Amino acid sequence: MATHVAASKTGGYRIGGDHVAGAVQNERHPALKRRKLWKNWQLYLFIAPTLAYFIIFSYFPMYGVQIAFKKFVASKGIWGSEWVGLDHFYRFFNSYYFWDLIKNTMGISLYELAVGFPVPIVLALALNELKKSLFKNTLQTITYAPYFISTVVMGGLIIAFLSPQTGIINTMVKAFGGEPIAFLSDPAWFKTVYVLSGVWQGMGMGTIIFLAVLSGIDPGLHEAAIIDGASRFQRILYINLPGLAPTMIIILILNMGNVLSVGYEKIFLLQNSLNMESSDVISTYVYRSGLQQAQYSFSAAVGLFNSAINLVILVLVNWIARRTQKVSLW
Repeated sequence: MATHVAASKTGGYRIGGDHVAGAVQNERHPALKRRKLWKNWQLYLFIAPTLAYFIIFSYFPMYGVQIAFKKFVASKGIWGSEWVGLDHFYRFFNSYYFWDLIKNTMGISLYELAVGFPVPIVLALALNELKKSLFKNTLQTITYAPYFISTVVMGGLIIAFLSPQTGIINTMVKAFGGEPIAFLSDPAWFKTVYVLSGVWQGMGMGTIIFLAVLSGIDPGLHEAAIIDGASRFQRILYINLPGLAPTMIIILILNMGNVLSVGYEKIFLLQNSLNMESSDVISTYVYRSGLQQAQYSFSAAVGLFNSAINLVILVLVNWIARRTQKVSLW
């Protein structure tokens, strides 16, 4: 039988039933909210710089997105410029480069996702099976170190390594009797060079994320599986991979949300007139249109289109993951 307790003026509550009525009311009381905020002021102080960064550099600049719908003239300002509606979008959709840009951007992104997504998972599973030793620590350091190389330095290294005359890759090719390959001059090689260099540089960071997840898996599951006679491969297949699955899904959702946002810097560093056929993507097109040709409104429209498509893909993939796997960003 539920026990009833007399209520105060602020509201009553009942003890012994399925819930405590009135406790929620007290939690929502403005005074208690302020007290709770003041009690944790150090935490809000820590998050304040990050919050300010996104407000200043991500949300406040969204005010300028309206130039995508105007014929922007710097002397007239944003508000004084003529409104042209969707003219810039129609111009981009009907341009000669539209489908080539979409094909190159999607091609590089999906290629990078197909190769770069599973590599950190496989590497993390392999390192997790190694006993703590000098070899394991050395291997982790070697795979993680390229992550700290800047994009400009990475571009210089790629150009130097792949040089047909002096590059170490072509030196090895010639040592085995082959002919030097002009990797950065041949459009057919550009996507492979871009993707594999990116996988080499970023796999260490992804491996650390998955290793952290593997360290949180209950060791008792492995002990029980060993007692039942499970092999190492079976334990990886039925314990480690299911434990990694939620993290894998979240990272996949985030990657799909950037499927049209191929990094501009490295492509620009490796791009030349000979490989333009396969290296020209939306971000480099926006750079040429906006900064080199001063078509600010048109480049803003192209960038807005890019962001809108990424948002739609992100929401769609997140919805599919939530409906099928019960894992999602929101």
